[in-house]
Amino acid sequence: MRALPMSDTPFMQRWLTLIGIGEDGPAGLGDEAKRLIASAPVVFGGARHIELMQPLIEGQQQLWSSPFEKSIAAVLARRGMPTVVLASGDPFFYGVGATLSRHVPISEMAVIPAPSSFSLAASRLGWPLQEVTVLSLHGRPLDLIRPHLHPGRKILALTSDGQGPTELAQLLRDAGFGQSTLTILEALGGAKERVSTQQAVDLAPTGINDLNLCGIEVVAAQDARILPLSAGLDDSLFEHDGQITKREIRALTLSALALRRGELLWDIGAGSGSIGIEWMLADPSMRAIAIEASGERAARIRRNAASFGVPGLTIIEGTAPQALDGLPTPDAIFIGGGGSDAGVLEAAIDRLKQGGRLVANAVTTEMEALLLAEHARRGGSLIRIDIARAAPIGGMTGWRPAMPVTQWSWVKP
Repeated sequence: MRALPMSDTPFMQRWLTLIGIGEDGPAGLGDEAKRLIASAPVVFGGARHIELMQPLIEGQQQLWSSPFEKSIAAVLARRGMPTVVLASGDPFFYGVGATLSRHVPISEMAVIPAPSSFSLAASRLGWPLQEVTVLSLHGRPLDLIRPHLHPGRKILALTSDGQGPTELAQLLRDAGFGQSTLTILEALGGAKERVSTQQAVDLAPTGINDLNLCGIEVVAAQDARILPLSAGLDDSLFEHDGQITKREIRALTLSALALRRGELLWDIGAGSGSIGIEWMLADPSMRAIAIEASGERAARIRRNAASFGVPGLTIIEGTAPQALDGLPTPDAIFIGGGGSDAGVLEAAIDRLKQGGRLVANAVTTEMEALLLAEHARRGGSLIRIDIARAAPIGGMTGWRPAMPVTQWSWVKP
């Protein structure tokens, strides 16, 4: 049977209408959007949305509730009945459309988007949007911007409120990017629109509208904390007590883990958290859980995660294998510390999903013996990594070998 094209879907089936609006209110809407709002029995939206559209709304006004899940349930309770949801700009760009689409098929929706605040900002600044890093920091940690702070980069960052630009400028100054140009774009598209530009180091704003985003042209000082895109970041970037997978070994380990978009990693015996952090830096969709027995190291992992811009790293303070109970099934597991403890390797193998990858590193003979036995039993790849670094020897230079690492990589059949 031929699938029904969306354009042929009867309007009665598209009971839910999402309408993007701007700060110019009804003046920015087309006739169809105005008609749908005026004829809707129920209109959902935030307080600002409802206020902007007040001249058009004739039906019941429904403000978003807290928690937001209550409002989603209220929308879904009207399934099959005409309902309008108001959104800022493009409902599917960091908007309510993404949430509703998880519950309502697009064949039941009619969507009328407006320009997003990012599109408006790009047009004010003359920045080609495809060449700009676009971030929403609304209700999210400002640390998320850190991986994107590269010299010459242009960033558009939506903030949470009027304090956001000041806090963002402080982060830039602290990280060595104080000379970056910071443009604050407020209430774009409305009567209160204002655009102002300063260097982050000089920013002293007052009375910034809560509806704002920042355009950043990144300039790095010589000592700026720049996070390279390559795997195997310099050890000095991490706070650690010596318990860290060294950069060369880390790069090989991440290669063996064979990262794929949207996957979950368990980092067992996480130490400084370096493997989980670099796993998450590879793509915003990546997730990781760091399992660490030491409370002091767990706190250090949390600080490292924030300073690398991956505050979403989950940290479990506890000893494996007991600490693994109840955790979501991983796509990949790395064992860096405590792997020779009773039951750890067996529990990791048991909990790994089918087709998942396990990588374990050994520097002790006890752990190496376990890996040799597992390789003989299950197969996989076994390599030995020897690294030597140039170091002073008297008035000359020689090679100082690091402890060799045995690495077992395995895919669960």
